[in-house]
Amino acid sequence: MAKYISPISMEAISTLCEKIGDNNNIDPANFEKFDVKRGLRNSDGTGVMAGLTRICSVEGYYILDGEVIPKEGKLSYRGYDIKDIINSCIEDNRYGFEEVAWLLIFGSLPTVDQLDSLREVIGECRRLPDNFIEDIIIKHPSNDIMNKMARCVMALYSFDQNPDDYSVPNVLRQSLQLIAQFPSIMNTAYQVKRRAFYNKSMYLHPVVKNISTAEYILRQIRPDKEYTQEEAHLLDICLMLHADHGGGNNSTFATRVLTSSGTDTYSAIAAGLGSLKGPRHGGANIKVANQMDYILEHCADPTNEAQMRDMLVKILRKEAGDRSGLIYGMGHAVYTKSDPRAVILRENAKKLAFDHGFEKEFVTLENIEKLTPEVFAQVRGSEKTMCANVDLYSGLVYRVLGIPGDLYTPLFATARIAGWSAHRIEEITSSGKIMRPAYKSVSKVREFVPIDKR
Repeated sequence: MAKYISPISMEAISTLCEKIGDNNNIDPANFEKFDVKRGLRNSDGTGVMAGLTRICSVEGYYILDGEVIPKEGKLSYRGYDIKDIINSCIEDNRYGFEEVAWLLIFGSLPTVDQLDSLREVIGECRRLPDNFIEDIIIKHPSNDIMNKMARCVMALYSFDQNPDDYSVPNVLRQSLQLIAQFPSIMNTAYQVKRRAFYNKSMYLHPVVKNISTAEYILRQIRPDKEYTQEEAHLLDICLMLHADHGGGNNSTFATRVLTSSGTDTYSAIAAGLGSLKGPRHGGANIKVANQMDYILEHCADPTNEAQMRDMLVKILRKEAGDRSGLIYGMGHAVYTKSDPRAVILRENAKKLAFDHGFEKEFVTLENIEKLTPEVFAQVRGSEKTMCANVDLYSGLVYRVLGIPGDLYTPLFATARIAGWSAHRIEEITSSGKIMRPAYKSVSKVREFVPIDKR
């Protein structure tokens, strides 16, 4: 397809970048001198307290006499342990993402009638506005689905008769519509990419109202619209686990920052999408998938612990993999001993992975999880407590479900829109102040030089 060719010379840009580098480098010592919390983190790695929330709790350590003490991870939505929520859904053989969305937004577990009403609203709102697919998605395909989703969300502003109303009822209406529309946007953007960039057929199936979000996603993605209940329930677990992760994660914080300015819902949610796209955030699951492919290709038997240990040593020493020295899917900013999301995914994905012929891949990930802490201590000389994070297993789950890599991070967003919406509403109802942290200038005072003397 035709692309816009920039008239700006990259050679000229490269020359100018040298000047940018000279004038933007900040002496690292200054961050310590002025007690700057780089990355909004304290010196012990804990996050700077920037707000309060009743929506979600993420626990991975406790502080005793100023020391960070590791503990088993716990994720709670509105005070309810995510393990209990998911176990209840498994026992009753019911889909839970819609229930979690209600809990996050309204603050309480829904009754049967309330849950039925929410599912009905979501079903009715799945259809995108007239001509939206043709004018906004098909005519302007994107090689990156997250980028396209952000543009679609911004475009929906133009289709809203009351887009700037900041009242809770109107924001709630917009939020429920976006939760319903995200799967439709994601799949349509992917199908258009298939045609425009892969020269493959598009499959645009009619919207179905009376099925769960997980079922709807699988039905829309697959050419034959077929899926098993076991597959749909596993995807539903993924959606529940990704629905929220507290107010401090990068994308939710971005959504709250924009919300604090009084901007519209579409701008705030687009900010969340832009953040989640980043490889240091939601894009990490692709890094894990690429890492596993590399290991499977270059390690004779990754199910053998000795061979796997040697491979991990090479990766940490930047002798293998993408030469970054990182083992993707290991370690987390909050969780220390365990990430409950990774634990739940590992437990629930194993049977389906083995049944679908992914036994080798699953054991490879288990070896990465088991061996990385000791290898990290050996190579880096660090005794830091480290666990697998959710990204280690989520990519394999998607692969087992036949979901293409293009949709790994968009699926994350399709779940997290529930959490973003809840935090936006909480920010509107409880904060009332624009977020405006301080930045200290370390520039030196200089005398102005007239243009003819420069």
